[in-house]
Amino acid sequence: MSIKHPIISVTGSSGAGTSSVRHTFEYIFRREQVKAAFIQGDAFHRYNREDMDAAMKAAAERGNHHFSHFGAEANLLEELEQLFRTYGETGTGKTRVYSHNAEDERTSGAAIGTFSPWTHLEPDSDLLLYEGLHGAIVTDQVDVARYADLKIGVVPVINLEWIQKIQRDRSERGYTTEDVTQAILRRMPDYVEYICSQFAHTDINFQRIPTVDTSNPFIARWIPTPDESMVIIRFKEPRGIDFAYLLSMLHDSFMSRANSIVIPGSKLDLAMQLILTPLILQLVERRRRAL
Repeated sequence: MSIKHPIISVTGSSGAGTSSVRHTFEYIFRREQVKAAFIQGDAFHRYNREDMDAAMKAAAERGNHHFSHFGAEANLLEELEQLFRTYGETGTGKTRVYSHNAEDERTSGAAIGTFSPWTHLEPDSDLLLYEGLHGAIVTDQVDVARYADLKIGVVPVINLEWIQKIQRDRSERGYTTEDVTQAILRRMPDYVEYICSQFAHTDINFQRIPTVDTSNPFIARWIPTPDESMVIIRFKEPRGIDFAYLLSMLHDSFMSRANSIVIPGSKLDLAMQLILTPLILQLVERRRRAL
């Protein structure tokens, strides 16, 4: 953790909705005139798309049929930890871009399925925002979580997460439902070991729960809308959180536990702004005083 160079990490699995949370952060940064450096977790995958396919085949030949992007072997976790440490100490570090689609290819110059060259972050940022799979990972080899000043978990219930991934991968990446289903099954052991474990380290979790039937996510035609959802917001340390204020501002919300508030899904963006804005400003103000 660093006063002069704070780090915010948004962590969750592929298809969980971390990108939407990042958009809310970007809006807050623009409104509050906060200069942020952005890190995409995909930058720290070990393999490009072609090499990942080869690595999965090689792992399967060795009897490992669960090799996935969720696991430690397929990622540069030591390099990610080094980035967090270096940024906390100096306010800089190196990253790159993984090109998912034509838009990424246009902006990064990297062909789809490959990485751009490593580059240094722009200097003089107020904070760093990480969004990806491993922003609060702790293993026997690395401890990324200890370097983040604010850790946010995005954790839809599992059926909703699968629906979101299936719909996204079919519409944006051209995969079939069968392809996505096999990917979900293959990565489940790594999901349990490397993704779920992070949410014990996060400071705030946003968990979306649908209020419509999602019993069979593999035949769902559409993603439940915000109006068809509730969101549970869990605070690791509820001390200092003004729950009375949040309840008054978020109509139809209620407390489910001493550290948890439940809100209508359509109020998620407002809730994030109410909760996160003062935390961001606190980090920035501490930095400016220290400098």
